[in-house]
Amino acid sequence: MTSISIIIPVYNEALALPQTLPHLCSNPNLEIIVVDGGSTDDSLAIAQSYDVKAFLSPEPGRAAQMNAGAALATGEILLFLHADTQLPTGFETLVRRALQDEQVVAGAFELAIAGSAPGLRWVEWGVKWRSHWFALPYGDQAVFLRRETFEAIGGFPSLPIMEDFVFVRQLQRHGKITILPQPVLTSARRWQRLGILKTTLINQTMIMGYYAGVKPQRLADWYRRLR
Repeated sequence: MTSISIIIPVYNEALALPQTLPHLCSNPNLEIIVVDGGSTDDSLAIAQSYDVKAFLSPEPGRAAQMNAGAALATGEILLFLHADTQLPTGFETLVRRALQDEQVVAGAFELAIAGSAPGLRWVEWGVKWRSHWFALPYGDQAVFLRRETFEAIGGFPSLPIMEDFVFVRQLQRHGKITILPQPVLTSARRWQRLGILKTTLINQTMIMGYYAGVKPQRLADWYRRLR
């Protein structure tokens, strides 16, 4: 059976981790790696209280955290998971089956957002449309791939923002990216904090800035100001 390592980058996720880790830890066939980015809450201590590998990233930033977790992982398949996201039932079988296709270089899941606000359904629809038509899933959709592929492309690019976007763009050059119809369930907190419209506009501004050639550090500065 192909082994799977789940890598979870965290920063101040003390509330989310107790919701995410127990379910994952109930499966003894999974390797779970939590990489803390310098949290000011109890994220690292909470992670270390579970049967997982948990440590402080040697460098700050989500890309560095995920690369550090991948370097420690022993699984043949790497799955990158946000701390506030729940994987669907039977995801291990779904992931292994998807990667049995040699033309598939990586995959992700459809996105469901917890919450009843009608606007969230529009966001889900937009994610589904983008993912299927452009094969461009984002990090909150739990991207997975073979370890050998991850190493071949050099891991996540060292960027202060949009590292998952650029990572997936690199993967597209190597083969097919499949989107599994079973959704992950992610927290609505981002949309609740700033509002659905503002959050969507910020995300689209980052993408347009990237395509316009704006330097990643400037994009990151804009992102912090807008939020």
